[in-house]
Amino acid sequence: MYEPIRTPSSRGPDPTTMADSPADFPHRSREEELDIQLAGHLAALLAVTDELRAAAPSDDLDSAAARLAQQVTRLRGGRAPARAPLAADPAKPRVTAAHERAHALAGRALVVAASRADTSAAILAAQRMDAHAAALVGAGELSATG
Repeated sequence: MYEPIRTPSSRGPDPTTMADSPADFPHRSREEELDIQLAGHLAALLAVTDELRAAAPSDDLDSAAARLAQQVTRLRGGRAPARAPLAADPAKPRVTAAHERAHALAGRALVVAASRADTSAAILAAQRMDAHAAALVGAGELSATG
């Protein structure tokens, strides 16, 4: 159907690709990629937890924030997550919406933690899912489909 190319390559007799050796480009293992992804989900969950702590302080949220920060620091090789100082927002964010976001983020973290067989992160994510689901049920906002 197509005719073969009959002229030599413009690159010369020894064509090379841009990445001839593994050292020519950064390469991470599957485990490293999952660590990065899990740290991102947990850091996002920590941000929402801090938002909830500012809106409705509780010992449970304080403990959860400390444990989340510890896990993110572990996954990032000792680098602590960036955190905003707690300050009550005059507009008073919707606590229900924050619980919904936190529940979804905890679910994503649980999936990644289970994929990389990180028991401590999976347990923490499952506990946070339960806590946010309970808060939503208490508010009457969790649907039967999840």
